[in-house]
Amino acid sequence: MKKTLLAVALAPLCLQSSLVSAQNTTDETMVVIGRSTNVNSIEDIPANVTVISQNEIKESGAQDLTSLLRGRAGIQVSDTNSGPVFSLRGFSGGQAASNTLILVDGRKLNRNDLSSPNLNALALSQVERVEILSGSAGVLYGDQAVGGVINIITKSPDATGGSIGATGGSFDTYGYRGDVFGRINEDWHYYLAGNQTDSDNYREHNASEDGSILGKVQFNKGDKRFFFEINYLDAYREYAGALTEEQFKDNPKQANPSNPDDYSHEISTVYRTGYRQSIAGNWDIDAEASYEEMDARGISSSANNTKKLDNLYGALQLESGLPSKHGEMNILLGVDFADSDFDYLSSFLDRGNEQKTVSAYGLVNYPVQDDLTASIGGRYTSVEDTLRDKTTYPAGQSIDNDAHALEFALNYQVNDKQRLYARYDQNFRFAKVDEQAYTPAGVVGLKPQTGDSIEAGWSYSDSDVTTRLNVYRLELKDEIVFDSSAPAPNGGTFPGANVNADATSRLGIDISGIWYVTDVASVGTEYHYVDGEFTKGVNEGKQLSWVAPHTGRVYGTLAFLRDWQFFAESVYTGSKYRDGDNANSQEKVDDYWLFNTAVSYTTNNWQASLRVDNWADKSYASSVNSWGAYYSGDGRKAMLSVDYQF
Repeated sequence: MKKTLLAVALAPLCLQSSLVSAQNTTDETMVVIGRSTNVNSIEDIPANVTVISQNEIKESGAQDLTSLLRGRAGIQVSDTNSGPVFSLRGFSGGQAASNTLILVDGRKLNRNDLSSPNLNALALSQVERVEILSGSAGVLYGDQAVGGVINIITKSPDATGGSIGATGGSFDTYGYRGDVFGRINEDWHYYLAGNQTDSDNYREHNASEDGSILGKVQFNKGDKRFFFEINYLDAYREYAGALTEEQFKDNPKQANPSNPDDYSHEISTVYRTGYRQSIAGNWDIDAEASYEEMDARGISSSANNTKKLDNLYGALQLESGLPSKHGEMNILLGVDFADSDFDYLSSFLDRGNEQKTVSAYGLVNYPVQDDLTASIGGRYTSVEDTLRDKTTYPAGQSIDNDAHALEFALNYQVNDKQRLYARYDQNFRFAKVDEQAYTPAGVVGLKPQTGDSIEAGWSYSDSDVTTRLNVYRLELKDEIVFDSSAPAPNGGTFPGANVNADATSRLGIDISGIWYVTDVASVGTEYHYVDGEFTKGVNEGKQLSWVAPHTGRVYGTLAFLRDWQFFAESVYTGSKYRDGDNANSQEKVDDYWLFNTAVSYTTNNWQASLRVDNWADKSYASSVNSWGAYYSGDGRKAMLSVDYQF
């Protein structure tokens, strides 16, 4: 396999880590997915929020985000053997990357083309926790926060210490990682982490090499906070291609022989800085800026291609906690902008787009009574696309759009164990460059997709049991989809086009619970149902494709012999129509169960874990479309991991 530069770059980091000795400590204040720093508990947010803590990550033995997130909080995973796509609230594999917002430390990973966020190079060893908001979040996060938001929080320790670790397992997988952190003086501290993982993966010609380096410098003094960070990612992947149904059943590991040289190699660097301090009265000001540059090259369908992205982002936020009769009222006001320049060149395509977005938003949380808080907010966003496509828009095309979102919510604390909430939130997403450049002949630009979400929930928690229930309805208008029956654009190279589809609706329920049987044992379960269908047009009453109505998970943990921990889970994905089969005319893809286990051992500064995914070696498809393209899910996979902290 081709070697990335990170294999060399990480070696001195591991050596440097061995020179630092102390205990790792992290900030215990949890700021859940809401952007306000005054929100410190899930119970303060009128939404369905799940937090996967660092302890839960360790207990699971998971070595990647796909293993960690599959089946949790209603997440459905698709993968064309090029990287995972996470879906919340009933979106197909082709739409999920545009309707589920992925964040790292609050920074958006979603790009303005149809590619999914690259999560392969993000090491779980660098992750402090994962926050999942299941449901619309248009006011707080704007574009693409339709089905939900996944926010991955990386570590920011303020003590002194470090760790080194190694992983090895199935499919000739091996990797190593390290981090080092400490104080420069009383106010300044740093964090440096690196990771490299290489694997042949389950299928032939599907090898990957993923690496990352993350460096942070932070300043904390009184009410002043400053940070600067650099994140470098290097991801190489060979593409196995699609299989026919017969090929998949005969040997799901095989590669498509038609394109034996297909691959992608992407390198990206992100520079990010932020500053926060108190100003007049009870107000705080929070400013942030980031710049991302990405270069990628590869071969797709035997054609060479290059991709380049430059993205500049800035945000300014004001927040105040003001006294009121029944407690503190929180006011959040903000503006943000982004300027993204994207270019794609291949033997078939010469396409580019500069997209500029400007947003203003506000949110007020007001305590109506001691146990009842009301929230009201709004956002307005304008977008300007300057589109260039050699085939469909050779002279260029400017497309302007705007959208807004409103939010109303109530959060009622029944007592110290129970709470109720209700929430109405609007959402939107703008068409991406691939979509705007391939519309039906005579159609110039797609309208923004807009939606209305209404949900209600109840939770109960005591020392023995935690239970949650959530019901929701998500209605979308002008949903942006690819319609294979639509007329192709002038000069189009394949049938169909991207369109604003007829209205769709998603009605769902989420139920979860965990029982702490003893101090060392717990069992839990979660079940998610979504009824997604078209509500207008020729497909009225038909189910949405590649959305499993029924998904669930059963899991348990057991601590034994003081230093040992056992984890087991069984994840269910129900049957569903093939991606793109909006008429429901083809046979459904079968349901399946995946059984996973992990055993962990911790003593002093050492930790070791062995995780086995898909114990039964179940053959299942991670993606199937209406054209008959099959992509294989992983077979049985065992991973051994060893880490040392100092």
